[in-house]
Amino acid sequence: MEDRMNELEIKLSFQEDLLDTLNETVVLQQQQLDSLQRQFQLLYQELRTMKDQVGEGRPPANDPPPHY
Repeated sequence: MEDRMNELEIKLSFQEDLLDTLNETVVLQQQQLDSLQRQFQLLYQELRTMKDQVGEGRPPANDPPPHY
């Protein structure tokens, strides 16, 4: 009975460690998703700004002047 109890305690310990590791992984992935979402929003805003500039007849800021 003692051996069985020790085995169960060892398994529980490994499961708790695994759960902690998985939780840390999920937290890191959520942080990465949040960061990527912010970057996407910034890129989307920049694209809309460029589209609005072209729609108004102004060339985007990074284009070379027409005489090149």
